[in-house]
Amino acid sequence: MTEQRIQHSPDAARTRLVQVRTKILKQNDVAALRLRQRFHDQQVFVVSLVSSPGSGKTMFLERTLTTMRQRGVRVAALVGDLATENDAARLSRAEVPVRQITTGTVCHLEADMVEKAIQGWQLDELDYLFIENVGNLVCPATYDLGENLRLVLFSTTEGEDKPLKYPTIFNTADITVITKIDLANVVEFDAAAAHQNIQAVRPGMEVLEVSAKSGDQMASWFACLEARRTKHAGPSLPHANHLRSGE
Repeated sequence: MTEQRIQHSPDAARTRLVQVRTKILKQNDVAALRLRQRFHDQQVFVVSLVSSPGSGKTMFLERTLTTMRQRGVRVAALVGDLATENDAARLSRAEVPVRQITTGTVCHLEADMVEKAIQGWQLDELDYLFIENVGNLVCPATYDLGENLRLVLFSTTEGEDKPLKYPTIFNTADITVITKIDLANVVEFDAAAAHQNIQAVRPGMEVLEVSAKSGDQMASWFACLEARRTKHAGPSLPHANHLRSGE
């Protein structure tokens, strides 16, 4: 009996991997385009948040949702995580609609996950929809969710070099939010170096520094959010001036 050996070419394997990934991304882009049109038609402004675990993303979002609800702005949130519904339970304290997306082994949210999660929601009754992605600065970078605005967050406790280590996510985001500035002195965070690193990766990128725990500079975040939405859809949006006035 003649023994036959099958040789697998590393180049062929890499080509196959690229082809599969390209197909997946194309399918995601189609779903994201569909979502973006739906969000536009329903006049809801969608904001996604991306960060590594422990950046303070959930606390930042909880404070955002609570403040906006108190000011009469209609908001809801989707929360992505590999397992558990802990973040959704925590955000429910803001007393706004919240749904959890449990991804299992998938390290990022995809557009079709978002599409399924919002089934049954009347989007035209919302002013803002926030999407908290899985804690990861790599995978989410290449997946469009149909959002209008993408934030990338990193905290003062993570160090100033985050943008240099993860340039792709900073290049696909619209705004950088540096969180936990109340701890900056304690951890000897070099804010100047952090800003320099952000600008080295993404020249001209808008940067905010906030503390969701103390509320420091959160007003700047709300002003920025209002300005972004107004620029996107015009000044006649419902509730737009409530973020600034505190009504």
